[in-house]
Amino acid sequence: MNLNENSVDENDLKNYVDHSLLRPDCSEEEIRILCVEAKENKLTSVCVPPYFVQQASRFLEESSVKLSTVIGFPMGYSTTYAKVEEMKRAFIDGIDEIDAVINICAVKNGDWNYVKNDIETMASMTRMKAKKIKIIFEVDLLNEDEAKKICDICIESEVDYVQTSTGVNGNGNQPGIVKFLRDYLPKNIKIKAAGGIENREDAMKLIEAGADRLGCFNSMALLS
Repeated sequence: MNLNENSVDENDLKNYVDHSLLRPDCSEEEIRILCVEAKENKLTSVCVPPYFVQQASRFLEESSVKLSTVIGFPMGYSTTYAKVEEMKRAFIDGIDEIDAVINICAVKNGDWNYVKNDIETMASMTRMKAKKIKIIFEVDLLNEDEAKKICDICIESEVDYVQTSTGVNGNGNQPGIVKFLRDYLPKNIKIKAAGGIENREDAMKLIEAGADRLGCFNSMALLS
């Protein structure tokens, strides 16, 4: 499929959606509904808080829908050790994919050795478990040079995806940002756009700019 053409139909769009529910006050019943919607609509994955990974794993039994959770969410300034412990628990609980926030504090203080170690540690641990990792940039808090340096680290660390945003500290869903990342990164690193994707039009623009996944809390509206 040529993503530079308006050729993404409803069935194609389903293949891009990470059906997400990450509110701090979400309930187990809401997580169950999220999983049912993902199964019934054959979405790519669901993304849930670490607290609900075990429950979501049960709700997704006998399903091809992947299960993802967030690490260091939403601020990213947890220590690398704390992130590793979060990841260990997530793997035990049945996760398929990790969405991990970079340490913005370390970036802004120019501590690139820390940033590199943080990303490399998480990427290496994920590979050891034969899982996938998405590194969340939080692009609205970065300048272009910082974004490029993080991209370089992600390339060296062989991450699976970079993700634009948590959706908490700005949206990061602008097609221009996705295009910038797509032009800078090699094709083997995929891009997830997240935050502020309100409708099908938003989704189409991001896919056409180069997004491979879309993190959406209102996925059903995109498919209608």
